[in-house]
Amino acid sequence: MLTTFLQRLLLMTALLAVQMLVLNHIHVMGFATPLLIVYFLLLFPLGTSRWSIMLWGFVCGLLADMATLTPGVGAGAMTLVAFVQPVLLMAMRPKEAAEDMQASFHTMGFAAYVRYCSILTFIFCFAYFLLQSFSFFHIVHLAISFGSSWLLTLVICIAVEAMRPVNSRKTEN
Repeated sequence: MLTTFLQRLLLMTALLAVQMLVLNHIHVMGFATPLLIVYFLLLFPLGTSRWSIMLWGFVCGLLADMATLTPGVGAGAMTLVAFVQPVLLMAMRPKEAAEDMQASFHTMGFAAYVRYCSILTFIFCFAYFLLQSFSFFHIVHLAISFGSSWLLTLVICIAVEAMRPVNSRKTEN
């Protein structure tokens, strides 16, 4: 249990560092910003309590908010994704999956993992940009920023998942 906690803390710290130091400075054509911090929530296995996932999501989003001075945007979006993640993973898991299955290409298959990742990154980016703009006055700008950031985030999450070693996908909790 302590090793799982420390692994999650290390992963959260690494993803937050990459997000703050590199990805927040990328704005493709002035619109698309990759939001890799959502990948942290994609890795929680089946059987993890919902309150635990929501607490991790809230803390991760809060730390991102403190670093970027966006009050509540990351925390709200991450908490929403953390709320939905266990239900979605349970609904999309293969029938023969283990009780503590972690979502990956290996455990779910490529197409199912991409659907799972697409839905969660869609929810995250939609909530993030809606909370950030907090209005519908610039709906076209909001839609372009959301859509382009969602696609960029999805591509980066899938690329990061493809680079993870197979043995860590099987045994992580």
